[in-house]
Order: sequence, then structure tokens, then C-alpha cells
Amino acid sequence: MSDRRRRLGQLGERLAADYLTQRGHRIVERNARRREGEIDLVTVDGDTLVFVEVKLRGAHEQGRAVESLSAAKQRRLAVLAEAYSADHPELPRDLRIDLVAIELDEAGRVAALDHVTNAVQD
Repeated sequence: MSDRRRRLGQLGERLAADYLTQRGHRIVERNARRREGEIDLVTVDGDTLVFVEVKLRGAHEQGRAVESLSAAKQRRLAVLAEAYSADHPELPRDLRIDLVAIELDEAGRVAALDHVTNAVQD
């Protein structure tokens, strides 16, 4: 992964974490790595354990960030969420997978931020 791409990923995760925190989420973990893959953010929203996929698109990238969650990635996130939850019985049992999609403008400022709750359905 290139430095630019890594920096953009970190920026997206920081923006998403700030956004979610302002809306009452408690951040449990960032970049939770498991053998099945990685979860960008794990939060608690009320009585729900939330797994958050963050997608960030720069002004020159093709496609909208909100449209970039593939079926394969959705399946992988569902497996990750179940495995993470099983390893953390102290956290809420109700699970949800959200998407935070961020688009940047030409100047690198946030042009749009979409929070899709329940982005992955069983």
C-alpha cells in the first residue's frame, strides 16, 4: 500500500470516528485485525455493537464512495463481525454493520459524508 493511500485511509477513519463520536458512538477499537481481515472501526451505539467500514474517495477517483462496498466485502464484514463479537462477550450482543462514505473535493476538504446504517444485511 502506498503512503498516499495509507494517509487517505487514516484520514477517512479519523473523520468517520469524529463524526460517529459526535453522534453518541463510543469507539471501542480502530483497525481491529483478525485472521479473517480488518475492521476499520468498532463502536458501541446505545445497546448495539457496530462494525464500521470506512470508504474515502478523492476528487479524482472513479465512482462514489457510498457505492463501493462490494458483495464480497459485505460477506467478509459479516464474518468478521460475528468472530469479533464471539471473542468479546463483554460487549453488546446486538450487531450492526455500517458504512461511512466520505468524498473529498479538489482542495481535499470533505464534500460529502454519508452514514449508511445497516449497510450489510444478513
